[in-house]
Amino acid sequence: MTSEPVLRGVPDAATAGTDVLVTVRGGTLRGQRADGLTVLRGVRYATADRFAAPVPERQWSGVRDAREHGAVSPQPPARATTAGGWCEVGVQSEDCLNLTVVTPAADRAARPVLVWLHGGSYRSGAGSWDRYRTDRLAREGDVVVVSVNYRLGALGYLRAPGISPGNLGLLDQIEALRWVRDNAADLGGDPENVTLVGQSSGAHSVACLLGVAQARQLFRRAVLQSPPLGIGLAGERAAGRVADRFLVRLGRDPREAPLAEIVAAQQLAERDVAARSGFGLAPAYQPVAGVSPLPDVPGWRAAWRAGAPGLEVVLGTTHREIAYFLADGPLSRHVPLVGRAVENAAIRFATRSVFTRPTLRFGRQLAQAGARVFAYRIDGPTPTSPYHACHCSDLPLLFGDEADWAQAPMLAGQTWAEVAARGGPLRAAWLAFAAGGAQALTARGWPQYEERAGRIQRFG
Repeated sequence: MTSEPVLRGVPDAATAGTDVLVTVRGGTLRGQRADGLTVLRGVRYATADRFAAPVPERQWSGVRDAREHGAVSPQPPARATTAGGWCEVGVQSEDCLNLTVVTPAADRAARPVLVWLHGGSYRSGAGSWDRYRTDRLAREGDVVVVSVNYRLGALGYLRAPGISPGNLGLLDQIEALRWVRDNAADLGGDPENVTLVGQSSGAHSVACLLGVAQARQLFRRAVLQSPPLGIGLAGERAAGRVADRFLVRLGRDPREAPLAEIVAAQQLAERDVAARSGFGLAPAYQPVAGVSPLPDVPGWRAAWRAGAPGLEVVLGTTHREIAYFLADGPLSRHVPLVGRAVENAAIRFATRSVFTRPTLRFGRQLAQAGARVFAYRIDGPTPTSPYHACHCSDLPLLFGDEADWAQAPMLAGQTWAEVAARGGPLRAAWLAFAAGGAQALTARGWPQYEERAGRIQRFG
């Protein structure tokens, strides 16, 4: 199957101890070994034609290079300024179904495995972004971390019968989980101890997958960070409206259109739908209930309830989620006192409606169905920026390093040493949960979230 001798997890002597060859089920990968970690980048887990389901990656001969990041899903340009700062994008391609793997060693040591699903409103982002680099987690917890790139926007979630079935991004995520199950042992992980972690739309994806039987068997535990559960699941009618606007804006067969035109039409359709429906946070392109692999809404609820016994879940939000989108807006800048008060009221209301209440309600329902559930909230600190504990403020506590987050306005007034220290308890909790589940969090003093008690863990 290979044309070179394979040294599992051992540096290649010909490259001064920096390159490493790792064998997985499909073949041999050349990654990098540095600072006590083995890193594999751009590892293809599947391929897919446009608007088609993913096909698992086949075996290959020789050694496949895994030292550079793979392509990310095509996406619109990032906004110039956000609370989280500027994001890199990287090379974009429809051939974007790839993973980043960070492991202490590819030595079959059966470590806990974390699988990361990034956010970005189902239209932007990538697990391979440097700001999501997982070195700290892998090193501090002696865990294997796998970050997933999957299809976004119209390419991943357009529901247009006869053209695109919809929910292709969810199918990509399931295929990535299958790849992890099949290859975890070769990467130094335990395929029976996989924790699925997502943030924002990535956490919304986790909630979706809890109700998909073929996905549920691929992970043992789940962490949902700031899931916007208030947006629910899209229905066929709403998805049809988006598809109609997309097809009008594109003006040609999307199966043959150049990629740039696909992304441009995607943006225009988003604006059309937003203009008709008024202000809202629900993505135009998102999972659609009743479209494979998702059951309809009653079937989805029945499925996650049926799978709740034996499931362990951590879920939570930040204190001012919507501040990421609304804080320091034109009203508060031009009418400081009244404007700021109105802005803060809107932030409180939308945070409760879209994030806090739906998340805690989902936690209670999971607990009622037999899952062991733990809830948290990130409250602080109070920085010099107007964002405070906003959406995405949990990310630098877990991922990346100072260079990746240095320009993030939401961190104004904090040194990187302070951010790293604040993230210590959060990282420790996630790592303990991945290794020991509910029992480990209980031992750390976390209250179990139940219908009547409703107690949550707070992070400052």
